Amino acid sequence: MPRFAANLSMMFTEHPFLDRFAAAAKAGFTAVEFLFPYDHPAEEVGRRLRENGLTQALFNLPPGNWDAGEKGFAALPERFDDLKASLETALPYAKATDVKRLHMMAGIAERSDAKAVEAYAKSVAWAAEFFAPHGLDVVLEPINARNVPGYFLNDFGFARDLIRDLKIPNLKLQFDIYHCQIIHGDVTMRLREMIDITGHIQIASIPSRNEPDGEELNYPFLFKELDRLGYAGFVGCEYNPRGRTEDGLGWFEPYKGVKP
Repeated sequence: MPRFAANLSMMFTEHPFLDRFAAAAKAGFTAVEFLFPYDHPAEEVGRRLRENGLTQALFNLPPGNWDAGEKGFAALPERFDDLKASLETALPYAKATDVKRLHMMAGIAERSDAKAVEAYAKSVAWAAEFFAPHGLDVVLEPINARNVPGYFLNDFGFARDLIRDLKIPNLKLQFDIYHCQIIHGDVTMRLREMIDITGHIQIASIPSRNEPDGEELNYPFLFKELDRLGYAGFVGCEYNPRGRTEDGLGWFEPYKGVKP
């Protein structure tokens, strides 16, 4: 049975961020993820996790100036020093939360630009090797161009090939089913093809990005498929609730309390 992690950047937003940990635990989640913790002290984030018996499944490395539209800088040759600094910034949060995987965003760049491709491969390898001694995986997530126009990593095949070519043990794929369906479709076959390199999975309904309880995909089938494939990682609930988070958790009832 999948191990679900509530995404606290998108769910339980009726509460201040640090109070969302308790809300997620009360709703039956045993793990959480979020985009960025950096507005809060690392020790306080860790304390909220421990107080509520939660496991931290994932968070992102610093993306640059998010409010100005930056979405990471791994593919930006002129921002390599910022990339290296972001790893140092994230490390204390990784230690405080005992997280095991970090997502590195690629940034806004053209994949037809050879310099961007070279910079991205360099950044990916650097980050994975930086975090390896700390027991941390780096995960790469293809993101669809409808949600993030111009995003460098917008193809699952490119991500798969890079991961397999680099052969770095702690470099994995972040397989967001929502993004995969929008970019490529044929989700089940892609899961079967890439499950061996997948370190984290995320879900949302398509096309609304709401609760995973209808629309294009049959999520109960996909959850059973993950079991058939032997996937033992987390499934992050990266969706926008239609209303109050708690009111939309009917889909989650059969999975409550699954331990990390």
